[in-house]
Amino acid sequence: MASNDDAATGAANGNGNQAQPSLNVLAQYVKDLSFESPGAPNSLRGRDKAPGIAINVNVNANPLSDKQFDVNLTLNAKASFDQEVLFNVELVYGGVFAISGFPQEHMLPILFIECPRLLFPFARQIIADATRNGGFPPLMLDPIDFAQMFQQRIAEDQAASKVQVS
Repeated sequence: MASNDDAATGAANGNGNQAQPSLNVLAQYVKDLSFESPGAPNSLRGRDKAPGIAINVNVNANPLSDKQFDVNLTLNAKASFDQEVLFNVELVYGGVFAISGFPQEHMLPILFIECPRLLFPFARQIIADATRNGGFPPLMLDPIDFAQMFQQRIAEDQAASKVQVS
């Protein structure tokens, strides 16, 4: 009698004769980190209301080989009070991913949704540490909906291509 482990191994190894899809993180790294507090130490004083914070997020992906990709998550956060910039932090956080066994039509969503979703918690912690080390409360970024960002980017690309054709 075959065990459940044998049955699972047989199903995974080849009854379909296809390689199992895999997504592996090979490396993660800080490509660029900048923190500026141009008004320090005056910008560190307490205020009666919270500053305005503008956050910008971008994702880029580049192939390194047939199965390896470099994905960069760029986060910019700028805190201002009236006209005064309290701090400006920029992080480009990258990851090298090995991706294999997925259909071609799934590659863009993997690169622009799943990969940045794996990188985000680490980038979020770096931003929080940088702002705390700059003398401010740690900036804890809310989770980002990378699927929505990807859909918006596809819609913008399609709109731009329609404008160019006309």
